[in-house]
Amino acid sequence: MAGFIVVVLNNFQDQLVFYVTPSEALEKYAQNPTKTKFRLGGLVLEGSVVQPASSSEMEFVVSDLITDILVRFQGSLPDLFREGHSVVVEGFVKPFTDEIRKEVSAKSVSGKARSGDCYFSATEVLAKHDEKYMPKEVAAAIEKNKKIIEEAAEKAAEAAAEAAVASKNS
Repeated sequence: MAGFIVVVLNNFQDQLVFYVTPSEALEKYAQNPTKTKFRLGGLVLEGSVVQPASSSEMEFVVSDLITDILVRFQGSLPDLFREGHSVVVEGFVKPFTDEIRKEVSAKSVSGKARSGDCYFSATEVLAKHDEKYMPKEVAAAIEKNKKIIEEAAEKAAEAAAEAAVASKNS
């Protein structure tokens, strides 16, 4: 009986889909490439939405401000889908194929996302009635990343100021 419960719980856990950021999705995929299904949340990068001429799929980039991931979706995007706004997509992390790599977008915005090893194949793009909708886990991760970026910028500014003073004194 205990063995049956373990099997059922393992199967149930495999069916769960958690909200993750692009950074977390790529990290989890690197740790275990068999666990590829995620509900990815982040911001749609401005200027990244395109339909490559050689593909029937829509493409856009989702970012958590540190990591960008290319998302491909077959179908119509929801009415509330907007560049610069939050989005939740459900699907799978997949390694880039040579065919997808060749479909270079005319927009250079996706360059960083295309430079990785993987992309996100969305089976569903979720939109809520509120265009600012974002799962609290994803919103917290993006706020954390904003602070990391701000702290790095402050440290760089301090280092530049110290270097300027040092070069003035020598």
